[in-house]
Amino acid sequence: MTNRIALVTGGMGGLGEAICIKLFKQGCQVAVTYSPGNTRYQEWLAEMEANGMKFLAVEADVADFDSCTRAVAAVGEALGPVDILVNNAGITRDMTFKKMGKADWDAVISTNLDSVFNMTKQVMDGMLARKWGRIINVSSVNGQKGAFGQTNYAAAKAGMHGFSKALALEVARNGVTVNTISPGYIGTKMVMAIPQEVLDTKILPQIPVARLGKPEEIAGLVAYLCSEEAAFVTGANIAINGGQHMY
Repeated sequence: MTNRIALVTGGMGGLGEAICIKLFKQGCQVAVTYSPGNTRYQEWLAEMEANGMKFLAVEADVADFDSCTRAVAAVGEALGPVDILVNNAGITRDMTFKKMGKADWDAVISTNLDSVFNMTKQVMDGMLARKWGRIINVSSVNGQKGAFGQTNYAAAKAGMHGFSKALALEVARNGVTVNTISPGYIGTKMVMAIPQEVLDTKILPQIPVARLGKPEEIAGLVAYLCSEEAAFVTGANIAINGGQHMY
């Protein structure tokens, strides 16, 4: 993957950060998006650079098509055309359907699902022209099996894979692959903030390997799907959940 240009949305924390680091170490030039109003991105860039890794950060509201257009154009000007796109940005607005308002639904659908169209649309023509490209959509185990209080989130994450399958059919002959990964519970800061008692009694018993996943394990799968060796993998949804949900 030497000198491939990768763009990772939502790449400054949790899974996104691990993915950025892995792709950088695999030889990619990596750009990462940050949300408008995020003042931490310079601190994050400095922290990464202190550890020997240099990234490009571009502002993008992934729910807004024009903002995505500007972001990808900025990457093109600074690094060149995008070869690898990882659609990782996402939010939650968890509550039962009875309590869920239209704003709660719209926020999750626009950030988690509309964003996949908004970002992919910017890079696809170039990938097709160069006859090489990788799109990886980060979904969730809850998009496969559903989850209480997550009708919006589960719908968006399931929709990501429908998008992947249909687009994969359209672009396969041109050397572009489109795949989904569906992580389970991963040891990110957000998950580790869950009280230990809840982890021990409610979450870990659901996972046959009896532990949380590591962000680096997710990043390793993404790196594989970005590689030359994965050219025959497209339209797949790869579960990486410790056996929590098998299908």
